[in-house]
Amino acid sequence: MVGLKPARKSVKLLTMTSQTNNFDVIIIGGGVVGAASAYELSTRGAKVLVLDKGDMGYGCSYGNAGWLTPCFAMPLPMPGQFLKALGWLMDPESPLYIKPAFDPLLARWLLRFTLSMNKKLMLQSVAALTEISKFSLTAYAELAVKFPQIQFQRKGLLMATKTQAGMEAALEEMELVARHSIPGRRLNSDEVKKLEPALIGDILGGVYFPEEAHAEPLQVVKAFLQGAQAAGAQLRPGVEVQDYKIEGGSIREISTSAGNFRADQYLLATGSWSTAIGKTLKLNIPVMGGKGYALILPPLEPSPKIPLMLVEKKIAVTPRTDSLRLAGTLELVNQDFSITEKRVQAILRGAREFLAVPSTPEIRETWRGLRPCTPDGVPVIDRSQKIQNLVIATGHQMLGLQSAPGSARLAADILLNTMPSFDPFSFRAERF
Repeated sequence: MVGLKPARKSVKLLTMTSQTNNFDVIIIGGGVVGAASAYELSTRGAKVLVLDKGDMGYGCSYGNAGWLTPCFAMPLPMPGQFLKALGWLMDPESPLYIKPAFDPLLARWLLRFTLSMNKKLMLQSVAALTEISKFSLTAYAELAVKFPQIQFQRKGLLMATKTQAGMEAALEEMELVARHSIPGRRLNSDEVKKLEPALIGDILGGVYFPEEAHAEPLQVVKAFLQGAQAAGAQLRPGVEVQDYKIEGGSIREISTSAGNFRADQYLLATGSWSTAIGKTLKLNIPVMGGKGYALILPPLEPSPKIPLMLVEKKIAVTPRTDSLRLAGTLELVNQDFSITEKRVQAILRGAREFLAVPSTPEIRETWRGLRPCTPDGVPVIDRSQKIQNLVIATGHQMLGLQSAPGSARLAADILLNTMPSFDPFSFRAERF
């Protein structure tokens, strides 16, 4: 069964104190993963409460490129990237940058990141990520029927390259995902420019994935939440969890800025805040915030009509109804939300090599946010081994929107004690 339909017609909640608790599941975190989980759980009959310390959907989900692209279901650490990564790490304008600082968490994260650059683990990770991403793409097509405001469009995705190295990297990716029935085709320079006339300069070639899609990320989150509410879920934005009361290896109650709440089970979908929250619960959740940027510009002249990956610059380009989104860079930080102007300018310069971006463009909005990155590039979607009524769903790096419905399905399967829809091995918490 595909999409967002219930995995089973009837499910039995794994309850511990269902006679006294107010909710079956409390979800902490109202980003796209938390929202999708609320929709999945509530439509499967669970009584759900969603808490978020801010406005739901305005965190990392808000600045997503909007891509629903199983072709990019890749972990962050890839084989053969070690030397390239070393060169990037100290370049403030590179696609991947680490601000020099003494940080034991970062040091441990980087060590595990380096050890994850092996082919066996990469192939295992790609298989897991493509599975939940393909499921999610089908689910989004179904969601768009109920909620057309998400602006789901299936125009495919084009990887445009200017160098032989870039072309080889694009072809390698195409061959890798072809193993998982994700079609792509190689294009020469003329074919690329015919498909997307807005590209300028000496384009060597590219790879086109015809079945990929995109949507408006904020509207996606709102649609999930609207659907969850219609199924009985309660939403409490602006409510911060302050403490957890743990008894007998389970969370019995949480204290928040709006009072105390109780549930049979809890889902932690807190993105880049997960490591700090994990510490309060004495859990190891090694998620590092990868600061990304998104710039909203007016349409260009000419303006692209299909989503583009500018391969050499690692910049994502998404056409919108009345604007253009440029997204890119990854700056490993620890809860640093400052804007680095060099990174913004690097995105503009990189895009200008492929598109007619003015020398002094009008920037309608500059967004930055922290993408939650695990050192092996695969999210944690699993029940805690230490707290028996806590399930963790975090660490989706750049794939939160892309894989949210699949992640929600697996998290709900675990919470509802049903057969997992996907092999949970790669997502297990105990690997860290």
